[in-house]
Amino acid sequence: MNSAQRLTRWTAAAAAVLAVAGVGAEPARAQDQKTLKAVMTTPARIIDPIFTTAYAARNHGYMVFDTLFALDEKFEPQPQMVKEWSLSPDQLTYTFTLRDGLKFHDGAPVTSEDCLASIRRWGANDGMGQKLMDFTKEMTAVNDKTFKLELKEPYGLVLQSLGKPSSNVPFMMPKKAAKTDPKQQIALADHIGSGPFKFVLDEFKPDTKVVYVKNPDYIPRAEPPSWGAGAKIVKVDRVEQLNITDAQTITNALINGEIDFVEGPAIDHLPMLTKDAKIKVEILKTLGSIGMVRLNHLHPPFDNVKIRQAVLHAVNQDDYLEAQIGNNEYFKRCAAMFICGTPFGSDVGAPPAKPDLELAKKLLKEGGYDGTTVVVMQPTDIGILAPLAPVTVQAMRAIGMKVDMQSMDWQTLVGRRAKQEPPAQGGWNMFHTTWVAADMVTPVQNLGVNGRGKTGGWFGWPEDKEVEALRDEFARATDVAKQKKLADAIQKKAYEDVMWIPTGVYYEPSAWRTNLAGVLKSPFPAFWNIDKR
Repeated sequence: MNSAQRLTRWTAAAAAVLAVAGVGAEPARAQDQKTLKAVMTTPARIIDPIFTTAYAARNHGYMVFDTLFALDEKFEPQPQMVKEWSLSPDQLTYTFTLRDGLKFHDGAPVTSEDCLASIRRWGANDGMGQKLMDFTKEMTAVNDKTFKLELKEPYGLVLQSLGKPSSNVPFMMPKKAAKTDPKQQIALADHIGSGPFKFVLDEFKPDTKVVYVKNPDYIPRAEPPSWGAGAKIVKVDRVEQLNITDAQTITNALINGEIDFVEGPAIDHLPMLTKDAKIKVEILKTLGSIGMVRLNHLHPPFDNVKIRQAVLHAVNQDDYLEAQIGNNEYFKRCAAMFICGTPFGSDVGAPPAKPDLELAKKLLKEGGYDGTTVVVMQPTDIGILAPLAPVTVQAMRAIGMKVDMQSMDWQTLVGRRAKQEPPAQGGWNMFHTTWVAADMVTPVQNLGVNGRGKTGGWFGWPEDKEVEALRDEFARATDVAKQKKLADAIQKKAYEDVMWIPTGVYYEPSAWRTNLAGVLKSPFPAFWNIDKR
């Protein structure tokens, strides 16, 4: 095949991919609209942001729903749907009053009962929400716009919990949707929020395309936008979030103006993009993201702490970062479970930077490893995630472990990781994921150190009563020095138990055409404030 034939074949293939994703000519109904086309890092299939921590669902949540509070870029909780709030002198009762004019996309007013049902559903699934519920005595509606949260004892993270910026975000939903079992997804028809955009159900194509239109009834706050806080002013009529898996197709579509915004372009394509005067490349998630190795504590061989420790001492962050990013301008080693450079970031309890294969083999022997095959799930359709599993697999094989790496798309992995059955019955032993750093900066919100086990923990289900007691102490503490001491103790124990393994911090730039103005820095993609000229 000559070069012309290859070019013709590639062009046809790329055109087919773009056509499936809806890229190219505007549909007739959208021709007179200001439409922003964005390619997202992960596809949208499961979009209930309380059912799953997957970022595609979180991104969807920010488009459609709104929050009572939101953290700004200084990590300070600011009122969002709340007009005013107060705390009783005994520090036990919070009273919240909603802003005037809040209504859902179907025209129904947002009420206290909607908010209470939403908090309860979120509080059943989210780690930080669970901790808040542990300290909550009762929640009651005073009237349609005012409700109370009464605590069992003073708890200093109420507003930070209600305003947490990333998965799971406490989005407010209509009572009907919020009454859905938190272990079940809400119906697609119930994705009716009060947020700045409306979900277009009849154009939803799971794994391929999700469409939103401006909510003309949304009343923004007056304050400047800052992360999830402040004014959410929508300046386009329509947003199409697309899933295109081929990196070259994405890059060419951005250069050719067929799409407007790429959440995470391929790192090795950045030099090409930065040279284009019509494209801007910038890191929007300024705290970066961190990779995670997550082991299943329920089943052999990782129900044995010695075997988990063997993996910890076999792996090397340098290998992960080189495979994942390859350009040291966009990554750094970081053993801090609560993120390097943040108030609770430290290397307490972390193993040495370089792996110790002899120690790892010794730990395997002490743990009685019998050759049990380790089932590792590897997502193939997310470029930033796909390289992690092979690195761990190679390290485990180097110390004599048997491994079955099973490749699948991310949404299949998201569904399968919730299974607590043994690997032989459709379960798993290990998967890898990444988190925006804002999700991980305190022991209460960091799901990696949730020690609740099978009944309330996050996938992998480590059970550690000592860690849970320390997290409770952290939640009660008001002195930063004491919180720091407790965070160090939690990390030390989490490393001893190998609750999770950090693979290093990386910074993933976004790219967009320069005819977009007002792109915000945020831990999540924010499509309000963006204008298309």
